[in-house]
Parts: sequence; structure tokens; C-alpha cells
Amino acid sequence: MASVIETSGLTKRYRGGQLAVDHLDLAVPAGSVFGFLGPNGSGKTTTIRMLLGLIEPTAGSATLLGRPMPRAARGVLPQVGALIEGPAPYGFLSGRDNLVRYDSADPTADPRSRGARVDAALDRVGLTAAAAKKAKAYSLGMKQRLGIAAALLQPRRLLVLDEPTNGLDPQGMREIRTLVRELAADSTTVFLSSHLLDEIEQVCTHAAVMAQGRLITQGPVADLAAGTRGRLVVSTPDPADAARLLKEQGVTDVSVTDDRVTGELPTADVELADLNAALVRAGVRVRSFGVERASLEDAFMALTGEGFDVAG
Repeated sequence: MASVIETSGLTKRYRGGQLAVDHLDLAVPAGSVFGFLGPNGSGKTTTIRMLLGLIEPTAGSATLLGRPMPRAARGVLPQVGALIEGPAPYGFLSGRDNLVRYDSADPTADPRSRGARVDAALDRVGLTAAAAKKAKAYSLGMKQRLGIAAALLQPRRLLVLDEPTNGLDPQGMREIRTLVRELAADSTTVFLSSHLLDEIEQVCTHAAVMAQGRLITQGPVADLAAGTRGRLVVSTPDPADAARLLKEQGVTDVSVTDDRVTGELPTADVELADLNAALVRAGVRVRSFGVERASLEDAFMALTGEGFDVAG
């Protein structure tokens, strides 16, 4: 199967006329870590809720694992793990007892092997040592990992994570990113919603960019920024003179930080050698001169004219 998630014209309009998702055509390749990227309020969580059959679309269609949703939810969802809008463990129970309760609620779960499943899930997310601690004493990162453990109690072909690093400190974010990479290495397709560009660039193989309910672009992460020109970067002990001269040469959005001057090149066919020569002729001392690789942030800005969190 080429795609584990496909949508065609998927649309959700709420009462009162609010258009949350507008004719979304999405394709998530099997085996990918797929980043679903967009600012808060761009329609990501609404899309996930439609994919999982939690709300009905106004128009269009969606398939998970090759089967239509929500019609095939009973057969599909046991193969899908999900963590939506953060975990909500029972604080008075230990981490292990929370997982026992979640597993007991699964009508397909064999109670005879429950203990082994729970232990394996705790080990998978690195919570074995904290299994007996009450969930109310868990850090936010530990609670996120516990939520992912609950989603992994059964073998899953697809894992859907909605903002899994939201509110975490840098260490917690690294832990979740490492876990996502490990899951992907075991052939689980991971669909990861995020408003953090840095998160998508670090862990995802593919991504889709949403803005105001509409799909802007999708494809391999490496390709999304490929068509966007990077910024000119000049290192010089004469930054003020370099900035002035570059502006005269048509470079826009010029920024100076210490001895580093950056800017947007005026046209795609500008000769970098000519800019460098102009700096030298003007007596500007140039330590280094070049164009930085365009980032996903650059691509998003070029596509939408908007910006949002890079790393939280």
C-alpha cells in the first residue's frame, strides 16, 4: 500500500460558518514520519479528528490503511495508536496501573498477556523505572511518554501524535523525538502534528504545510525547501559598510548581528561573484561569503508570507 492516509477534498465547516478544513488532499506514505505542520488554529487537530472518525466531515473523504473512515473505524482503529491534545492519565494511579486500565478497556486485548504488554510498553518509552510512581508526580514529558505507551499497548501500523512535544522542556522534547525515530525504525508510520518547524525538520521524512485550513504544499522534507533560495551570509569586520553596500546592490531584508550580515538576494539570476567583488572594491574586508541552505521556515515564509514558532 503506497499511502496509509489519504484524503480527497476533505472539508469541515462548523455551525456558524467557520471553515476549519478546506478541501484537503493529503497522502501519507507508508513507513514515513510525516509532519503535519501549521500554526495553531490552521486545522490540524480538526483534520486528525476526522481521520480517526471522531467527527464527521462536511464534505470529501478519508481513508486509513486503505479503508474508508469513519465507516471502517471498527476494523481500522485497533491498528492505529493515537495521542490527541495531550495525555490525561489518572493521577491517583501509578503509571503501570494507568496502562493496565487502558488495556482492560480494549475489547480485543487478551487479559492473559496484559502484564507482558504493559511491561513492554513501559520499556518502549523508557518508563520502567517510574512504573510504580503515581502519575500525578510525573513530569509533563513523562506524561507524554505514558500517553504514547498507551497508544503502543498493541502492535500499531500507524501512530498519530498531535503536538507530542507541546509544553515540554528541551530535554523532554529530545526524548520524544528519539522515541519517534525509534518507532519509525521499527516500520511504524508516524503522523506527527506540530506547529514547530524545528521539530519537523529534525524528525520527519515527509511533511505537509497547512495555513488557515488549506493545504499549502506536501512532499519529502528535503524537497520542500529545495525551491526556496537561501539567504546571503557575509562575515566581515566591517558589518555596517557591508550592509550599506549590499542594500545599494539590491539585497533586501538586510540584517546585522555582530560581524555577520545576512539578506535576501534581489533576483534568482544575480551573480554572487559580482556582489563579492563590489564589497572588495569598496574596501570591505570579507572573511566569508556565501548562501545558506534554505530552511523549512524559509520555505513556509515564501509560500504563505506568514511565520510561526521555529522551536517553541
